[in-house]
Amino acid sequence: GINAEYGEIEEKINEIQWLKRQNNNLFLLSTNDKTIKLWKVSERRYRLDGFNLYDEYGVQRDVRSINTLRIPHLVPVNELTVEATPKRVYDKAHMYHINSISLNSDDETYLSADDLRINLWHLNYNTECYNVVDIKPVNMEELTEVITAAKFHPQHCNYFVYSSSKGTIRLCDMRAQALCDQHAKMFEEPEDSTTKSFFSEIISSISDVKFSSCGRYMVSRDYLTVKLWDLNMDSRPIETYNVHEYLRSKLCSLYENDCIFDKFEVVWGGPSNSILTGSYNNFFRIFDRTNNKDACFEASRESAKPKTQLKHCKVGVGPKRRKDEISVEMLDFNHKILHAHWHPTDNVIAVAATNNLYLFTGK
Repeated sequence: GINAEYGEIEEKINEIQWLKRQNNNLFLLSTNDKTIKLWKVSERRYRLDGFNLYDEYGVQRDVRSINTLRIPHLVPVNELTVEATPKRVYDKAHMYHINSISLNSDDETYLSADDLRINLWHLNYNTECYNVVDIKPVNMEELTEVITAAKFHPQHCNYFVYSSSKGTIRLCDMRAQALCDQHAKMFEEPEDSTTKSFFSEIISSISDVKFSSCGRYMVSRDYLTVKLWDLNMDSRPIETYNVHEYLRSKLCSLYENDCIFDKFEVVWGGPSNSILTGSYNNFFRIFDRTNNKDACFEASRESAKPKTQLKHCKVGVGPKRRKDEISVEMLDFNHKILHAHWHPTDNVIAVAATNNLYLFTGK
C-alpha cells in the first residue's frame, strides 16, 4: 500500500502475537513495517435472513412491491466460516521498520520496537503511545548499533529486554524511570580475540530473543549460535549451541549474497527443556537440554508425509565425508527456515520454509 507519510509499505507481516483468550473469540496483534493492527477472529455459525429491503441474494427489492413487514432472524449455515475483523489500528508512531511486538503479562499493554526506538502501547488506545527506549543519536553518523528485538518478561510486567546488532541484550525496569535509556543489566559475551575477523560484528548481531516460561532464562540467536542466559548472571551465557558452525568458512560468500544478514528466530519447546531454530537447505535444529543432545532435520514434502519418520541430517566439511552426509558446497541458501514455533502445551512444531508451512508432531 501507499502511505502519504512513509511512502510505499511492503505488504507483509513481520510478527503475530496472540492475546490471551477471554471469550469464544480470538484476538491477535499483527504488524508490518509501519502499522500494527488488532484483529478479532471469530466463527460464524449463523447468518441473518428475512430482510425487508433485500432478497435472499442481497439484491435490493422494489419498495412498491413490499406489502408485509418481516422481522430478520438468524438461520444456521451449512459450513462454518471464520472471519478476521480489524478492531484497532496503531500507526504513525515509528519512523523506522518495526521488527518486533511483545504483549505484556498484564494483558493490557504491549511493546513495539523499530531500529532505534521502543514504544509502549495500551490495547484500548491507539491514538497515543509512550516512548520507553530511544537510542537515536543527535548525529546519525555516530550511530553504532540498532535494536533488533524486544520482549516483555512473562511474569513481571515492569521488565523487558531488547537485543542489539552488537550482540548485547539489555534488561530494563520501567519502575526506575519513564525513559529506559539506562538499563538495569546488560548481557554480553566477552569477545574472543583469537576468532575476531571482518565478519565478527555482523555474525554477533542478535536476530531474536525469548524468555523461558518461568522467566528465569533467556535464549538468543545470532548468525551461527544459540545462547542461553541466566537473568542472574550477565557476564556470559550459561550454554552455547552451534547451529551451523560448518558455515564459518563460507562467511565471505554468504556476505556477498547477503545471506549473512538473514534473521533467524529461536523458540523454546516444552517446559523450556528444548530449543528450536532454523538454518539453510530447509534444515532446522532441535537442542535437547535435558540429554545435552541436538538433532538436525529437513523440512520437505517427503518428510511431511503422514507417519513419516524424520531422518537426521548431517553436513560434511572437506573432500572426505560419509555417505549419510551432505556436502556444505551442496547446501541451498535460497531455501531457509527463518520462522518456527513450538506449541505451548503439545509436542507439535511449525516451521516456515519459503512459501510452505510444515507441521511435525512427536510421539
